[in-house]
Amino acid sequence: MLVLVGLPGSGKTTVGRQLARRLAIPFVDSDHAIENRLGCSVREYFEREGEARFRDIESEVLDDLSQHHTGVLSTGGGSVLRPENRQRLRERGRVFYLRSSPEEVFRRLRYDQNRPLLQVADPMARLRDLFESRDPVYREAAHYVIETNRPSVSTLVNMIMRQLEQMGELPSSHKTQATQSMNARP
Repeated sequence: MLVLVGLPGSGKTTVGRQLARRLAIPFVDSDHAIENRLGCSVREYFEREGEARFRDIESEVLDDLSQHHTGVLSTGGGSVLRPENRQRLRERGRVFYLRSSPEEVFRRLRYDQNRPLLQVADPMARLRDLFESRDPVYREAAHYVIETNRPSVSTLVNMIMRQLEQMGELPSSHKTQATQSMNARP
């Protein structure tokens, strides 16, 4: 299992879908799995029941997914806040931290009204605080850190594929394809 962690808006779902498509393996977004279990949006449940109860459900879903999912898993931005989640994901998969600066995340999400994270008086300050507090735990959970800066989604997927190939973790049927894709870049 390949796991993507990082700040909300760092590209986990978009990159994860593309990576799964490239590798021809299943993709799941943990927030969508949580919503399916709850029967409502993460935001609605979070507001109604509070963060602690949401994190309990999130831990249960991550435990289940990390035991049974065999493809690419995109996690919620706070999924690695609990030590048991970091440990399970790291032991059961290969974890990639899509490291985005607060400025980059803000650039991507500044017009997104569906992100409770940014519905505050100073969203940039909120992103900086999140980055400062979460960067160490993302790093602790991760096997690999991928600096997102401003590359395209396909470039990020190629970076992950290259890392998998270098570590001997890319299925052999994809090695030639990954090498060709990476060599075709301008």
